[in-house]
Amino acid sequence: MCSTPAGRSGECGPTPLPGATERLGPVSNAIVRVARLHRMLAGQLLRRVGLHPAQELVLMQLWERGPQRLSDLARLLGSEAATMTRTVQRLEQGGFARRTPSPTDGRVTLVEATTASLALRAEVERVWEDLEQSVTRDLGGSEREGVLSSLERMEQGLTEAVERARSAQG
Repeated sequence: MCSTPAGRSGECGPTPLPGATERLGPVSNAIVRVARLHRMLAGQLLRRVGLHPAQELVLMQLWERGPQRLSDLARLLGSEAATMTRTVQRLEQGGFARRTPSPTDGRVTLVEATTASLALRAEVERVWEDLEQSVTRDLGGSEREGVLSSLERMEQGLTEAVERARSAQG
C-alpha cells in the first residue's frame, strides 16, 4: 500500500526522482494533486444526484441568494462568463434552473432555481458535508484552522498575482 501523499513508499516500487513540478514547486504540485482528487470525489458524489461539479455551486448560490444575473453568478464563483453560461444551460436542460426577465429591468435576464432543484438541496448539502469530512477527517480543530488560514493567505496571494498579471497585459 502506498502511504505517502505523493503515493510513494517502498511497497509501491522504487521511489522515483522528483520531477520538475515537485522540485520547482512542491506546494503548487500538492495543490494541483489535492484539487484534482477533490474534484474527482465531488464528481463521484454529485453523479448520485444527477449533477456535475460546479453545477452544485451555482445552485447553492441561487438557493441562498435567490435569482441572480449570469454575470453576478460568474463573479461570485470566480468563473468566466462563457463557462457560467454553459453551466446554466446544462442546469436548464436538467430542469434545475431557468432564465427569467428581471421584473425591474427589461434588459436583464435572471437565473433562478426551479422547484425541481429544491428537491436536491438536502442531498447537495450532504455531498458537501461528505467532501468536507473526507478532506478534514484526520485533522484536529487547530490543525483544520491552520490549514484554512494558510489556504486563505494563498488565495489572497494568488488573487494579487492575477491582478498584477492582468494589469501588465494592459
